[in-house]
Amino acid sequence: MTDDLAALRGRSLLTTAEWTTEELEALLAVARRFEELDRAGARPGLLADELAYAVFFDNSTRTKSAWAGAAARLGMHPVIVDGESTQVAHGETAEETGAMLGMNAHALGIRHDKVLGEGNTFQRALKAGIDAYLADNGETRCVPVVNLQCDVDHPTQTLADLLWLREQLGSLDGRKIAVSWAYSPSYAKPLSVPQGLVSLLPRFGAEVVLARPPGYDLLPEVVAASGVRVVDDMDEAFAGAHAVYPKSWGPYDLMRERVGADAATMRDVEQRALARNAEHRDWICDERRMALTADALYLHCLPADIGAEVTAGVMTQFRTHVAKEANKKVFVIMALLAVAKVEGLADALA
Repeated sequence: MTDDLAALRGRSLLTTAEWTTEELEALLAVARRFEELDRAGARPGLLADELAYAVFFDNSTRTKSAWAGAAARLGMHPVIVDGESTQVAHGETAEETGAMLGMNAHALGIRHDKVLGEGNTFQRALKAGIDAYLADNGETRCVPVVNLQCDVDHPTQTLADLLWLREQLGSLDGRKIAVSWAYSPSYAKPLSVPQGLVSLLPRFGAEVVLARPPGYDLLPEVVAASGVRVVDDMDEAFAGAHAVYPKSWGPYDLMRERVGADAATMRDVEQRALARNAEHRDWICDERRMALTADALYLHCLPADIGAEVTAGVMTQFRTHVAKEANKKVFVIMALLAVAKVEGLADALA
C-alpha cells in the first residue's frame, strides 16, 4: 500500500473518472481503515490544528456534517462557508476566491451544483487560484480540493455508496444495480449523483442499468463513457436487481436552460421542470417494484421525497441502511484529506 499511497500525495478529487481504478482502490482501503479505527474509538489526529474550509453554494446536511466530522477526527478545524456570503455574487472570480481562501486553508471542499456547465468549471478555477497563490509565495503547503458535489459528479457520495454496496454485497462482479429516475415534487435536482454512479460502479464490476423517462437524459458524454444500458421502464431496471437507487433529477433540456439564466428565468425553468416531473408520478420505488428485484438493497443519497421517490414502507424498511450508507462519507473524506497530506500514511495507519 505504501507505493500506492505515495502516488496520491497532493491529489485533489474533482471527478472519480480522473483517478485510476487502482488509485480509487487504495483510497477506499484507507477509508475502511479509518472506519475500523473509528469503531474502536481511535482518533488519529494526523493533521492537528490545520484548517479545513468547505464552501457550499447549495444546501447540504449530510455532506456538511461529513466534512466537519472527517476534519475533526483528523485533528483539523472545520470551517463551513456559505457560498452566498462570499464576494462571488459581487463579481469576485473563482481564481480570486481560491487565492483568498488559500491564504489560510489547508484543505478545501466545495459544492457548486446548480447549473450545468458551471460547477466543475468553477471548482477547477478555484483550485487554479489556490495553486497560483501557493506558487507565487513559494509555499509548499498542500491544499487539496475536494468536490463535494458539482454539476458533473458527486464523488464523495458515490464512493460512500460503493463502500456500502461492497460491505453488503461483497464483490460487485455481475451484480445488477438499477440507477433510476424517480418522481419528486420538490425541485429540479442536479444530475450529478446518477452521473457519478454510472461513471463509477461499472469500473468495479457492477452491471448498471439506467432508467429514466424520455427527456430525462444525463450528460451524453458521461453515459457514453460509462457503457451502461439505458431503458425507459423502471420495472425493467428493477427486475432481478441486487441494489436499486431511485433518485430524481431535472429534465436535461430544462437544466440546460439554466446556463447563464437570470433569477426570473431560473424560477420559470424550475416551475416547468416540476410540471414535467408531475407527468411521471408513477415512477416511484414501492413495494411492488421491490418485489421484482433479487431482494435488493435500497440506496439513496438523502433526503428522499417520501411518498414521491419512495413509499414510506420501503423507506421504513431501509431507514437504518441509508443512514449507515450516508456515514461512509465521513471516512471517504478522511481518506481523501489524509492521502493528499500525510507523509508516511501507511505506517501511521498500521
